[in-house]
Amino acid sequence: MKYRKLGTTDLDVSVICLGTMTWGEQNSQKEAFEQMNYSIEKGINFFDTAELYAVMPRKETYGKTEEIIGNWFLEKKNRDKVILATKTVSKSEGLEWIRKGSKHLGFDKKNLNEAVDSSLKRLKTDYIDLYQLHWPERKVPLFGVLDFEYDPNDNDWNPIEEVLENLQLLVKAGKIRYVGISNETPWGMMKFLEVAKEKNLPRMMSIQNVYSLVNRVFDIANSEVSIREKCGLLAYSPLAGGRLSGKYLNNKNPKNARYTLWPRRFSRHHTTRGEIAIEKYVNLAKKYNIKPSTFANAYVNDRPFVTSNIIGATSMDQLKENIDSASISLSNEILDEIQDIHLSDPNPCV
Repeated sequence: MKYRKLGTTDLDVSVICLGTMTWGEQNSQKEAFEQMNYSIEKGINFFDTAELYAVMPRKETYGKTEEIIGNWFLEKKNRDKVILATKTVSKSEGLEWIRKGSKHLGFDKKNLNEAVDSSLKRLKTDYIDLYQLHWPERKVPLFGVLDFEYDPNDNDWNPIEEVLENLQLLVKAGKIRYVGISNETPWGMMKFLEVAKEKNLPRMMSIQNVYSLVNRVFDIANSEVSIREKCGLLAYSPLAGGRLSGKYLNNKNPKNARYTLWPRRFSRHHTTRGEIAIEKYVNLAKKYNIKPSTFANAYVNDRPFVTSNIIGATSMDQLKENIDSASISLSNEILDEIQDIHLSDPNPCV
């Protein structure tokens, strides 16, 4: 397994991060335990979760994923073996069961304190290594939306300085060690980093945004910030929701798979243009005798701005294919062919 520094910390995190959002919905606790056991055996020391999980989000499974991880820590007595990341929700429609509900969710002191304390309880730990803001309070392009639309009335969000001050209190209390952002824009990245430096507040050590062969929007602007400011990408959806495995091609609907269960929810990865590109990438992987999932993950792993690639799986076979990508480096010849496909239709699945 390869390891990289998390931001400017002294933490070495595995290039493969174990994603967990299916646990408690598509996966049972027993299956989750098997995934964690295998991942540790393979050298993975970095797990990512969120208070929102399991996915799809609903009241009955809210916090279930964190509970499963906590139960595993309790059984294995190995909390010190894992660099643990989790996230707190922000404003969003349809989350009425979380604290005071949708419109009241945010990064004020009260919400952050309640969120952290609840996560710590579910995770059965007294500290979180990386605490992330799941998405901005501001109105920004999110989850399949590409263009920023300015709203002059969008001012109902906590100032960045106050958010960092609230997080600093949690760091001083020993409840969290480091902080990160997720689903952020280049402006958001720079503003958090600028304010942290000016006011001597906690700096964002990572950004967790979507990135895959069919969605390389991060390349356009965020990537330079990541590299120059040492705020590396924790890439999520590296397989475009599993579509880059090729299992959905030709209108297939595998049992218990995400697009079979919730075809409309993840539509950003399922586009006409995307299917054409995905078939090209799957064929390219086969040309070089590499499993399509392993191939797609290997590309993400070696991007210069990536700190860790968050993989997810609902079966052990999928998990093994994803982890195997850590031992593969794609040749310049393959990278050139990938670039040809990309340039023929950039970012077909935003």
